[in-house]
Amino acid sequence: GYPERLKKPQEVEVKIAVRSALAARTRLRAAGFRLRSARVLEQNMVLDDGQGSLRANGLLLRLRRAGKKIVCTFKGPAARGVHKRRDEHEFEASDLNACVAVFGGLGLRPSFLYEKYRAEFERAGEAGHVTVDETPIGVFMELEGPARWIDATAKDLGFGRAEYITASYTTLYFAWCREHEVAPGNMVFGKTGRD
Repeated sequence: GYPERLKKPQEVEVKIAVRSALAARTRLRAAGFRLRSARVLEQNMVLDDGQGSLRANGLLLRLRRAGKKIVCTFKGPAARGVHKRRDEHEFEASDLNACVAVFGGLGLRPSFLYEKYRAEFERAGEAGHVTVDETPIGVFMELEGPARWIDATAKDLGFGRAEYITASYTTLYFAWCREHEVAPGNMVFGKTGRD
């Protein structure tokens, strides 16, 4: 049977904009971080209904391909605060097209595509990790782990809470398009006007 109370895994994270991937890697190495997962192209497909109901309610359903790995992720609404907190459930899938077909049968279709190159870093024995995300709209470090760990790690890396970004890449992309007077589409390399 089902457990009486399902555990709700929660994601706690912040993004920090950085000048370049090289600058981020240099800071991370100086602070004792080592590479956990090598740089890989991630292709992300956000799914929604025709009215954009999921996005309007702060929900995310995403299919991600990173190399040969396919991950399906659902994220609940973000709680307000200094750190981005939201329930997150994910699982690996073996067939992207089958996932798209299943969700399509439920009325959910691809609504936004975004790409990034991601490398993951960690320090031995710590509860969190840092990613370096190279996107078509800039480079970001993402610190994910317990809130105290995020704050201490950001400080170790030379950043303060004023530099925390809790917006999603989708939100950042649409803001970037407004700022640069570019018609929004998908956030993919070679298509944003930046690269």
